[in-house]
Amino acid sequence: MLRKKRCVAMLLAGGQGSRLGILTKNMAKPAVPYGGKYRIIDFPLSNCSNSSIDVVGVLTQYRPLELNAYIASGAPWDLDLVDGGVFVLPPYQTGASGEWYKGTANAIFQNLAFIAQYNPDYVLILSGDHIYKMDYAAMIAHHEAHNADATIAVRQVPWEETHRFGIMNTDGNDNIIEFEEKPKHAKSNNASMGVYVFTWEKLRKYLTEDEADPNSSNDFGKNIISNMLADKQKLVAYSFNDYWKDVGTIESLWEANMDLLADVPEIDLHDKKFRIYARNLGWQPQYIADTAQVDNCLITEGVQVYGKATHSILSSAALIEEGAEVIDSVIMPGAIIKTGAVVKRAIVAENAVIGENAQVGEDSGLIAVVGPGARVPAQGAVKAGEQFAEG
Repeated sequence: MLRKKRCVAMLLAGGQGSRLGILTKNMAKPAVPYGGKYRIIDFPLSNCSNSSIDVVGVLTQYRPLELNAYIASGAPWDLDLVDGGVFVLPPYQTGASGEWYKGTANAIFQNLAFIAQYNPDYVLILSGDHIYKMDYAAMIAHHEAHNADATIAVRQVPWEETHRFGIMNTDGNDNIIEFEEKPKHAKSNNASMGVYVFTWEKLRKYLTEDEADPNSSNDFGKNIISNMLADKQKLVAYSFNDYWKDVGTIESLWEANMDLLADVPEIDLHDKKFRIYARNLGWQPQYIADTAQVDNCLITEGVQVYGKATHSILSSAALIEEGAEVIDSVIMPGAIIKTGAVVKRAIVAENAVIGENAQVGEDSGLIAVVGPGARVPAQGAVKAGEQFAEG
């Protein structure tokens, strides 16, 4: 057995992310770029590093190649340790075949042996598709102070959105007394963030029992949490009121990027006391030509701007040619916007090319998307809400 750890984190990063459409056709959702030089998975990994959690298991399944390559040894997040670090955990192989993760609870169950080798006091369960900064150490301290069996991070959401979340109803002392899965008429607006702290022995017990139940859907909310409540285990809520964004849809991903352009951004990516780390790909310095017109943009290393960019995110190694115009858009790494092209309210994915005088997106309506490596032909058009994937 390896050296005992106080807490081991397990990061669920295997989802297909189908609501992100062509952006996740060939990659797992946590690998999707965000904010110019980051990827979604940078946030939970950085949170772990900033919270002194030095063992992180990343559970992959769908299209894991790019995500695996990006994580590599874990060095950017200071998770390349002799007695810890970050570990990519694909579905467990049995004999000549493997078994897909059947649900969030089953995914952790398949990796109980990984957790057990560290014999932790606590296990932190995380999702890989949210943008937020959280000190998990404070949440663990809350768990200890309440002598809890499980602690669930919650945040208040607008009442009209409660039907989209698992809702945790509590008493006056933060004890969770009821769980409602996407209720039509919620009793509270405390939404689960998909961040859990479990006392290790209780987690192992309930995961093992859940796996033995042929009628279970192997889900943390529907099964593990509900079963623990039924058994009168002590579950407490941990309120989180800072910035948190579920980037599971095209619109929410676009909005999360636009949030960075606010006069006072709700999330500070430059806070030296709680940094968000990312793999440095060694881009050259940005270049803004004399012909360029730039207004309220986030411009990352390696970007070249010769044209006009307004209220947009320009990611690493992107190129905006002279005469091109980008408005209210997210231009992902390596994308090229050619002369005369106009991009409005759009996401242009990695290494895509927008041909000369092409039109992508419109002033209003849904977000237009050009997929990774796609080539919009000269004079071509991608309408609002359309997803263009042709090479």
